[in-house]
Amino acid sequence: MNCFHKSRVPSTVKCAWFFASTLLIAYPAIAQSPHSSLSVFVDNSLPDTPRSNLSTDQQQSAEQRVPGTITGTLVDQSGVGIVGSRVRLTHADDSPGQAVISDEDGRFFLSNVMPGPFVLTIVTEGFTTRSFSGSLRSGESYSVPQLVLSLATNVTEVRVELSQIEVAQEQMKDEEQQRVFGLVPNFYVTYVPNAAPLTSKQKFDLAWKESVDPVNFVVTGGIAGIQQARDTFSGYGQGAQGYGKRYGASYADFVIGTYIGSAILPSLLKQDPRYFYKGTGSVKSRAMYAIANAVICKGDNGKWQFDYSGIVGSLAAGGISNLYYPASDRNGVGLTVENALIGIGASAAANLLQEFVLRKFTTHVPSAAGLNTNIP
Repeated sequence: MNCFHKSRVPSTVKCAWFFASTLLIAYPAIAQSPHSSLSVFVDNSLPDTPRSNLSTDQQQSAEQRVPGTITGTLVDQSGVGIVGSRVRLTHADDSPGQAVISDEDGRFFLSNVMPGPFVLTIVTEGFTTRSFSGSLRSGESYSVPQLVLSLATNVTEVRVELSQIEVAQEQMKDEEQQRVFGLVPNFYVTYVPNAAPLTSKQKFDLAWKESVDPVNFVVTGGIAGIQQARDTFSGYGQGAQGYGKRYGASYADFVIGTYIGSAILPSLLKQDPRYFYKGTGSVKSRAMYAIANAVICKGDNGKWQFDYSGIVGSLAAGGISNLYYPASDRNGVGLTVENALIGIGASAAANLLQEFVLRKFTTHVPSAAGLNTNIP
């Protein structure tokens, strides 16, 4: 059929009518065919109905993520609730957590918790830290099983520190090893500038070890021999008896002077009988320090003071010696004072030797002994 055949009705109208009629007749069959190309013209949605941007699965997932709650109770090993515990909630996906404090019955309550895996960390003073993990379903009220906290085991840092007395004892042991040329005792000098003060017992112990050292017996014997040869203290006579008296008197001088000047008076007056080696500074400053130490000493309080122990001890020893020396050789008060002054000069000379000479020849000097540059 030619749609454009000439007639009184316009061909275009006839063609439109023809196609419309055909479409109306064929539409039911075409619409039922799943392969019909006309389906592109079909819109089943109504113009007034809004379309959702979420898929059905996404809508169902959003509906399932409903916040829930977590509750629980914390008790000690006796079953008593623990108040003041800090319960912290964290999520596996690192989303923001929350924290609460347990009440007086040990209970805790976490609200508005998003579903999913979670971890509870419980921190309590005096108790070990406890952790609990679980998984919260959407809208669930999760009840944590009762958590029992254990008392923390105290980890005590043990610092082994010697007391001042023990430090002084250790330092004194070092001093008792000091010998000039490895032979002559050099006990009454310390090479530790801040050496701990000696106790009274330690002062007496040091005096005892000094007085009974075998070398001092030999030295005393040499002094007695020289006195014998020079007929010093002639009232003692000669021969073995004279030598024995001289030996006894010389040894008595040494022991009495050591005990009075280095143990008895230092204990009573709280003074240190040792020479504190300086070792640093100019030669002049060290020399002045050594000479000054003939009349000053360090107190047990660490401060320098007049050496009453040494000077008074020398006078006392000289006075006592009058009891056993021959009457013709006994010293009067004037001579005793004179000898004490001579003793001060001898002490200054000995200190100079200690400061500049003897340390080089003294064995067993503590290797860790520091040198003090700030002598009070």
